[in-house]
Amino acid sequence: MRKKVIAGNWKMNMLPNEAINFIDKLTPLVKETKNEVILCVPYTDLFYALLTAQGTNIKIGAQNMHFEESGAYTGEVSGKMLKSIGVEYVIIGHSERRQYFNETDETVNKKIKTAFANDLKPIVCVGETLEQREANQTQEIITKQTELALQGLTEEQVQNTIIAYEPIWAIGTGKTATSEQANEAIKSIRDKICQIYGQNVANGVIIQYGGSVKSNNAKELFEMSDIDGGLVGGASLKPDEFAKIVNYAN
Repeated sequence: MRKKVIAGNWKMNMLPNEAINFIDKLTPLVKETKNEVILCVPYTDLFYALLTAQGTNIKIGAQNMHFEESGAYTGEVSGKMLKSIGVEYVIIGHSERRQYFNETDETVNKKIKTAFANDLKPIVCVGETLEQREANQTQEIITKQTELALQGLTEEQVQNTIIAYEPIWAIGTGKTATSEQANEAIKSIRDKICQIYGQNVANGVIIQYGGSVKSNNAKELFEMSDIDGGLVGGASLKPDEFAKIVNYAN
């Protein structure tokens, strides 16, 4: 049975002192959970978050990285740099990166390969726009994004990739895909992985839902057959609310 993975994506929020206070408050609230708990924090918070989370069941991730190991890439951070301070996870291809910073399926694929080369676990985002959903292109878009993201990976690497299905129209809008819509989309991603890599690999891949996940809808979403937790945005900025999402089954 696949584990549930609940990851918070803080985006461009939280100063280091706020990150420390947040983790101190969250730690006792989630210490009994059997679910995997991840906080993906801004670069400036990483070191402080890693120190504060030591000895807890909270894992720390970054929100992006470059696909090159080093070089003349002003303002970028490499996978090697992230690994050197103890980061375990990295979000790759978030829709905001694709929309505002020209992230493409090709760069997403390069970054995933670099993540594995540096022993980082990628959380790879896929999702459709409202226009694409209304044109009945959801399945086509998200399965193609998944296929291109995973191109050239080994079966073992695919099994160790977390995929986050995030319908773009539901991110930060307060709109949420119904549990049935989310499960249907995620099942189509799993079916595509099965088609390329086989049933065993598809059965093992963690596929999250992201898009206005809150404590009042987490249980319904996470108990669907193919949804393995969530990538949580705004609700991950409040320790009490995020803890309720982590402990959704209680």
